[in-house]
Amino acid sequence: MVNIQTVTNDAINVLKDKIQVLKATEGSIYLVGPIRLPVNLHGETVIFQWYCWLNSKEETEDIGQIIDNLSSANLAEYQQSSVLVYGDFQQDEEALIRMHSICHTGDIFGSKRCDCGFQLKQSMQMIVDNGSGALFYLANHEGRGIGLFSKAMAYILQENGSDTVEANEKLGFVDDSRNYSDAIEVLKALRSKPVTLITNNPKKLKALQDAGLSVSGRTPLWGDVSEYNESYLQTKINRSGHLEEAGTFLHD
Repeated sequence: MVNIQTVTNDAINVLKDKIQVLKATEGSIYLVGPIRLPVNLHGETVIFQWYCWLNSKEETEDIGQIIDNLSSANLAEYQQSSVLVYGDFQQDEEALIRMHSICHTGDIFGSKRCDCGFQLKQSMQMIVDNGSGALFYLANHEGRGIGLFSKAMAYILQENGSDTVEANEKLGFVDDSRNYSDAIEVLKALRSKPVTLITNNPKKLKALQDAGLSVSGRTPLWGDVSEYNESYLQTKINRSGHLEEAGTFLHD
């Protein structure tokens, strides 16, 4: 992408108070927001506050320089993660959070091979019903970290008898390579009080606890079970260690 001109002072003046620079393990995390985002949730319009973040190897806090550098980069070729915040997330005593891994097929197309699309919408509704919370949408987590093209290959292996864990391993990947460090840094910037994590995955809970975050509890999220995803969900429990809640999963 060609940088036709430098970023205007007007843009810098508007954006300078909307961009935070967070320290990362390597380089920096640029966090932009909040941005008012009306969302259609189950037929109702709900107002969220939206943030997006971007990893950078640079360590400058010069907002003008940051924006100028980004305008010359082809960011559309890369995926950036974001977070939807509802209510007074910073100050409310009780807040729900969801660390949601992107699922192109489930979240966008409504695929029934998984439960991801259901979990996305249901966790947003749980956050709204709770009064405050945040949904982190993690863009580099497709296929538990293997990417969309590799996930497509894994689907073909699954159609030929492999379960989800075996398919990843046959392609040379580990079962789950997701990393939550950047999302955790963003969470720390948005809230210091305890949070309740919406998840069935103990690895997500451990990631937050290992980072020193105050986690007050865990809320399970099972549902949308069908003939298309029952084996997938059972593999989550039997092979990946997900926590089954009595009466919430199996048809019996």
